[in-house]
Amino acid sequence: MTAFDPAAAAAAATDAILADTLHGSARGIVVDSPPGAGKSTLVVRAALELAAAGRPLMVVAQTNAQVDDLVVRLAEKAPDLPVGRLHSSDSDPYDKALDALDNVRKSSKAGDLAGLSVVISTAAKWAHVKDVEPWRHAIVDEAYQMRSDALLAVAGLFERALFVGDPGQLDPFAIADADQWAGLSYDPSASAVTTLLAHNPELPQHRLPVSWRLPASAAPLVSAAFYPFTPFRSGTGPEDRRLSFGVASDGSAPDRALDEAATSGWALLELPARHTPRTDPEAIGALAQVVRRLLDRGGVATSERSPEPAPLTADRIAVGTAHRDQAAAIRVALAELGVTGVAVDTANRLQGREFDVTVVLHPLSGRPDATAFHLETGRLCVLTSRHRHACVVVCRAGVSDLLDEHPSTEPVQLGVTVKFPDGWEAMMATWDHLSHHRVAWTP
Repeated sequence: MTAFDPAAAAAAATDAILADTLHGSARGIVVDSPPGAGKSTLVVRAALELAAAGRPLMVVAQTNAQVDDLVVRLAEKAPDLPVGRLHSSDSDPYDKALDALDNVRKSSKAGDLAGLSVVISTAAKWAHVKDVEPWRHAIVDEAYQMRSDALLAVAGLFERALFVGDPGQLDPFAIADADQWAGLSYDPSASAVTTLLAHNPELPQHRLPVSWRLPASAAPLVSAAFYPFTPFRSGTGPEDRRLSFGVASDGSAPDRALDEAATSGWALLELPARHTPRTDPEAIGALAQVVRRLLDRGGVATSERSPEPAPLTADRIAVGTAHRDQAAAIRVALAELGVTGVAVDTANRLQGREFDVTVVLHPLSGRPDATAFHLETGRLCVLTSRHRHACVVVCRAGVSDLLDEHPSTEPVQLGVTVKFPDGWEAMMATWDHLSHHRVAWTP
């Protein structure tokens, strides 16, 4: 049997996507991408090839940070390519680093950027653009995080579009109750891709088959638990990455959990079963201790990126939570231990980011019930797919019992596509895997 070549598989998928984009006749092309598969790289390459073919295009991203990142990436790849950054009229509408890029023109008016090869902005800003000649091509980045009503607002601005996104991440955020539209093909709270395919099932669909972020220890679990219909492989092998420490373990539970994570890629630091407030002081303290010991022990990461070991610095570590108040409490606990520079945030805000090591507060830790919010598949997917080397999960015991007792009380709505895997199944799959890497601790 021929050995799997991740680079060749990724290249073949990219070539097929670009062929459809440049030479196909379909009005839309959908690309599903697992975490760390190179969505932004694909977007940049597609933009460059369309521009080189003399086809000016608009690019739609979901946040200003995503827009600025794409502008910088395009400038790095093609310093002479005229790029427009369409921004809002706010006082600080874009990253000031863009001012140093000679090929980037910035304006709050689309008319000022007419004729440029590529114009990039957020979906919210594009929705206000009127009375312009439609672009022949558009690229929609993070399309699964775009609501269908946002797509409708910009659909008149382009003729054909490439939609790129991660179907396993968090669903689009809506502040209004959308139950009245549930099951309808034009549900405004549904993702842009869901609605697009509901009305155009014949559109070409592609997938990127390789994650370059997730290590060989993580890709099988994340693929099976969150992407059963679009499986993927890690771009690296078991020996390509290694996490080690310059300071030996002191025998404490946090250190034993770190050693387990360094060896296997995963660790579950399990506290005694107990119902707790959302900002469980013991769990918060455990997370802070793990991060403190990560830094104190002089972690070193070896990977395919460089033959030389790289120090595990604070900026390469993230702490993920389900709620903002949990993140705030962890920041305070870390500050009390003298830790700065570590990213501490919710799954929503960590989405799309990458770190060497992540420390996660399990969404069900200490809870008496499992709500739809805590069982949302995308939330756990984001939390367990940000790392290149290892993930340490902190949780109170009893999650398996909580899941076993969880009643299926969600209302059945006609016409609503059942999301699979559902949160319960994904939670069970990940918990079963983590249980094999358990380190019990009574603080």
